[in-house]
Amino acid sequence: MTDAADPTDPATRAGWAAAFTARAEAHWTPSRVAALAAGKALVLPPIEAALLLRALGLLRADASLPPSEVRKYWQVSHMVTVLGPALRALREREGTLRVVDAGCGRSYLTLVLAWIARARWGQRLEVLGVDRNPDVIAAGRRRAAIAGLDDLVRFAIAPLDGFDLAAAWSHAFVRDPDVSSGPRLDAVVALHACDTATCDAIALGAHAGAALIAVAPCCQAELARGWAELADAGAAGAFAPIWAAPHLRRETAAEVTDALRTLLLRAAGYEVAAIEFVPSPHTRKNTLVRAVRRGPPDPAARAAYDALVAATGGRGLALADRMPPRW
Repeated sequence: MTDAADPTDPATRAGWAAAFTARAEAHWTPSRVAALAAGKALVLPPIEAALLLRALGLLRADASLPPSEVRKYWQVSHMVTVLGPALRALREREGTLRVVDAGCGRSYLTLVLAWIARARWGQRLEVLGVDRNPDVIAAGRRRAAIAGLDDLVRFAIAPLDGFDLAAAWSHAFVRDPDVSSGPRLDAVVALHACDTATCDAIALGAHAGAALIAVAPCCQAELARGWAELADAGAAGAFAPIWAAPHLRRETAAEVTDALRTLLLRAAGYEVAAIEFVPSPHTRKNTLVRAVRRGPPDPAARAAYDALVAATGGRGLALADRMPPRW
């Protein structure tokens, strides 16, 4: 069975949405829902969230969830569960919640957050997805339209480095009465933004004073490049055996990079946790750095950053010079 109408066409979308929802209601019998849940609470019930799950490519045109997509379904659900405490804190804020998805890619999390805020919280949550790839942005806009979230999820084609948040937000949400003076940013999320793009997301959120910054790093190479330069120069140090071994250098640098990022966030006044984001069997890129703004800058965290940099060879992150000058 295929979709009979274009779900992004305004003239036919309402009819398509009604037909697909009816299809989901017919397919997802109580026994099928129970088999999917396997005793767990469903964050995204397949009937209630049918349009969203179709937009994400998880449900087929006949509303079934193929075995190949079950793992992705639970990964997406797990994303929201892991961010639960921070999201509950955001819900206490009045008015519209505003989120930037930095290096948005497929925009899984932001579409889910916009849906949950509307369907479960009764609260408006606006998301601006930012990516430099026009094809990614075009696909994101289509998914938002299929999910019926295109009034809440907008996109901008731009690099994260030097991104003008106020101008982009004003352009994306032209009817928002608060954008003329720059939006209050509640959260920045970045899922598997490669290398220094994760640092770009952290800097963006910290400068905007975002209440929540949540990043799942990917391909951290900046520190490894610095260590490779030390090895090529024949530098001596306790970490020299790691600098000289490409595999160890790559793996260790990724872990130290995340530790340095957590210290810089703490120095900027955030309470930070580095936790398993997705179970290891699913992906090795499974660390989530979750930062919630709590109070004043922490000079001790900056001192710890400097000490860790010195202990591992003297090469730090460019992010250190890009964080707000609050310490």
